[in-house]
Amino acid sequence: MPKDHEDDDLTLHDLIEGPTRDLTAARAAALARTQARPSSDDHEVDGISGDPQGSQLHDQRGEGAAGRRRVELDGLPASSALYRRALLGVVPGVGGRRGGDVPGLELAVGGVAVDQRHLADYDRVCGFRLTDRLPATYLHVLGFPLSLRLMTGPGFPIPLTGVVHVANRITVHRPVEVGENVDFHTYAENLRPHERGRQLDVVLVGSIGGEEVWRGVSTYLGKERASGGGPRRDRGDRPAPPAASARWRVTPRVGTDYARVSGDHNPIHTSKLGARLFGFPRPIAHGMWSKARCLAALEPRLPEAYTVDVSFKLPVPLPSTVAFSASTTGAGWDFALHSARDGRPHLVGSVR
Repeated sequence: MPKDHEDDDLTLHDLIEGPTRDLTAARAAALARTQARPSSDDHEVDGISGDPQGSQLHDQRGEGAAGRRRVELDGLPASSALYRRALLGVVPGVGGRRGGDVPGLELAVGGVAVDQRHLADYDRVCGFRLTDRLPATYLHVLGFPLSLRLMTGPGFPIPLTGVVHVANRITVHRPVEVGENVDFHTYAENLRPHERGRQLDVVLVGSIGGEEVWRGVSTYLGKERASGGGPRRDRGDRPAPPAASARWRVTPRVGTDYARVSGDHNPIHTSKLGARLFGFPRPIAHGMWSKARCLAALEPRLPEAYTVDVSFKLPVPLPSTVAFSASTTGAGWDFALHSARDGRPHLVGSVR
């Protein structure tokens, strides 16, 4: 019987030094091909020495929307190095100062290619059919290292360690196929108070040939002890969950497999120690895996262009069993993910 690796765990040293390569071999090879050109401009700009992945910032003197300074990167950053930097922030005396507002910065990278083997691996982990059409959530994965680079940069107002992903909205303007190279840019906006701290939106935009084809907006909450964020909402009685359309067993492999295909090695999803460091008794499923798994269940019914909006409620502990429900509204779909044991909500969403 296959083992779910429930006993495998990482030490604190492993968490900070980096557990594994954050990309599959196929995706790493594809990135190496697109980033092989040498650059004479490489230099240290923010305390990171060396830059084998071309992730340093090179100011091309551009200007993005809303007066943001636009900075072009030579290639997608390596997520593992960025997470190591973020994890060092939990070590006393090491973490840097946070900014008081969103940075007036827009990061961009051009010509990001899709590797078919990596896409197929992602499809299997998240439950999508194996096709040459990119799932909406795959473009989030493809461009996420760019957003991660923004969020781990100097002066970003919310520390990455312990941040909570509370909502995600993706708009697909048209389908994207394997063989199309995507240009990405990312920026942060709308820093605002929350009853438990502060939250903001990180926007990631994918374009092909100068045309926007995809847009993702991730809302993140940074918890703070004293925020002055207004009164707490009266949550009242929890409504009964809708009838389940399907039940899924979510094993610990979901955490490690999604980290492998997404490059997002946040230890709260892959390590018992990492989860405990941030207040979880055991690892939790990645919210974007949960969203992708729900979208995969609706895949045959999705139109060519749509917006899929989700709010993340309570984490999905690993392992657990979840109940998926979906209902048509005439204008689209409403869907949700609940605990199969007690009906507590994990995710609610819509497709329009």
